[in-house]
Amino acid sequence: MRFQFVLGEVFSGLRRNTTMVVAVVLVTFVSLTFVGAGALLQAQIGKLKDDWYDKVEVSVFLCPQGKSAAPSCAGGEATDQQVEALREVIRTELSGEVSTVWFESKAQAFEAFEERYPDGYQGTQLTEADMQASLRLKLTDAEQVAVVSDVLSGRDGVEIVEDQRAVFEPLFRTLNVATLLAAGLAGVMLLAAVLLITTTIRLSAVSRRKETEIMRLVGASNLFIQLPFLLEGALAAVLGSLLAGGGLWLAVRFMVTDWLERSVDWVAYVSEVDVLRIAPLLVVVAVALAALSSFFTLNRYTRI
Repeated sequence: MRFQFVLGEVFSGLRRNTTMVVAVVLVTFVSLTFVGAGALLQAQIGKLKDDWYDKVEVSVFLCPQGKSAAPSCAGGEATDQQVEALREVIRTELSGEVSTVWFESKAQAFEAFEERYPDGYQGTQLTEADMQASLRLKLTDAEQVAVVSDVLSGRDGVEIVEDQRAVFEPLFRTLNVATLLAAGLAGVMLLAAVLLITTTIRLSAVSRRKETEIMRLVGASNLFIQLPFLLEGALAAVLGSLLAGGGLWLAVRFMVTDWLERSVDWVAYVSEVDVLRIAPLLVVVAVALAALSSFFTLNRYTRI
C-alpha cells in the first residue's frame, strides 16, 4: 500500500510539473551527452596510442654525403665502420629498449620515396644520391624514446635521431583540447541541470505542502515524505542519461562505424561497445546529480 501511495505521488508530481520535468530531461540529456563525448574522446585517444605507438619507430639518420650542420658529421658521410659501431652500441647499451634494428640504404630509401611520390616531391625530382641512409629501430616500449635518443644522438656518423611519435602528438593535443572543451561545456550544463532539478523539486514540494503537513501529523517519517520528491528528480535525470547514451550510440553507429571506418579503415575507432561501457557512468552521474539536488532542497522545504 505504501509503495503504491509513493508511486501515485511521484506520477502526480510529474504531471503537475510537466514543463519543468521536460526541461530537466533535456538539460540532463545535453549535459551528459557532453560528458559521454569527452569520455569517448579519451577512449579514442587511448585506442590511437595503443595502435600507433606499437608501430612507432625511431629513425637514426646517418650523416649524408655533402654538408651537414651536425657536428658529428664533420667527417662527411657515415662509414660502414661507424654504422657497425652504432649497431654495437644498440646491442650493448640499448638491448632492453630496442627489439629490432634494420638498416635502410639509400637505394631502399629512394625506392620508398618513388612509391610515395611517383611524380616527384613538390615539383622536384630527387635521385638516389639525394637520399639518406638510416637505422630503423623498433622499441620494446614506445615511451623509452628519450633514452634511445640520448644514447645515440651526437655519436659519430649520426646526423639526427627522429622520434616518429612527434608526427602524432599534434593530433593527440587537438583531441585533448576537444576533450577539455567538452568537459567545460558539460560542467556548465550539469550546473544548469542541478538548478533545474532543484527548482522542480522545490515547486513540487511547495505545491504539496498541505499533503506533507498531514503526513507529518499522522506520524510519517522523513524518508516516506521525501521519497516521492527524490524519485521525481531521479526519474527525470535518469531519463536524460538514457537519452544521452542512446544519442551517443546512434552517433557512433552511423558516423563512426558506418561512415568513418569505411572511409578511413586504417585507424582504430571507438565502437558501440565503448558507448555501452560509458552508459552506466552516465546513469550514475544522473542519479548523483538528482540525489544531491534533492537532498539540499528537501531538507529546506520538507523538513520537520
